[in-house]
Amino acid sequence: MSGEPARDPSDALRVAVLGPGGVGGLLAALLTQAGASVTCLAGARTVEVLRTHGLRVESRLLGVVTTRVAAAEQLTAPVDVCLVCVKATHLDAALERVPADVLGNALVVPLLNGIEHVAELRRRRPRAAVVPAAIRVESTRIEPGVVRHDSPFVTVDLAATAGLRERVDRLTGVLERAGVTVRTSGDEAAVLWGKLAFLAPFALLTTSARAPVGQVRQERREDLLALVHEVASVARAEGVPIDAELVVAFLDSVPEGMRSSMQRDAAAGRPTELDAIGGAVVRAAGRHGIAVPVTARYVAELRAATD
Repeated sequence: MSGEPARDPSDALRVAVLGPGGVGGLLAALLTQAGASVTCLAGARTVEVLRTHGLRVESRLLGVVTTRVAAAEQLTAPVDVCLVCVKATHLDAALERVPADVLGNALVVPLLNGIEHVAELRRRRPRAAVVPAAIRVESTRIEPGVVRHDSPFVTVDLAATAGLRERVDRLTGVLERAGVTVRTSGDEAAVLWGKLAFLAPFALLTTSARAPVGQVRQERREDLLALVHEVASVARAEGVPIDAELVVAFLDSVPEGMRSSMQRDAAAGRPTELDAIGGAVVRAAGRHGIAVPVTARYVAELRAATD
């Protein structure tokens, strides 16, 4: 933009994107456009494609974005931030690409679905500064290096505790320059449950019905309301005052053709994040002695369907 001072490349935020798929590829492209120094960490085939052709994002919101990015199979140099964008089912294997001694005390920002991965990352990478986060977006990897962004929003929630505030603020500034809406909170549980309260009903319903959200809003309204209220009750027991009516209103506002990533994985015969999403709600409910019969039924039915 004219009038802005030129940025020194040596001051660029160094970002590793672990898993340049629908979410990771979108963010890698946008962050590169915003001046960050981005390295995508992936398997050999994807790395070769990214090195040869770069990243292409086709977005309803942002237009077509094409950019060159660095790519490697493993992190070999320090970074300021590591965005963890793999599916929960791939986390264990993906972490082998991020050696603890190279990662050091970098910010680790997991954009996985669910809530239980935060404790696992802190256990596996104890020196790193794990920042609980959530992203709201519909974005799909069409093929290696090509991402389609369908939702009219990209929103990231970050938990910024006092000791990490300056580092989180720096990441926030780059994300906002990239066109991402960022919200920060000092409450880690609120960030995680704030997304799960919407995602669990959305993912369970669309996957079970094999239909987009507009259809399940009409045909499974009773279950939608029950699921939202069950998850909200568990969140409240976890100390997060979720307003179920606001969650319902948000579900009613999203584009009717929107589908969950769990639904797309199930349709393609890939492993799903059922356990990380629905299973996590059922386990938390059990810890608090809260009955969640509709959630438990959907989880059991979907688990049986994939056994």
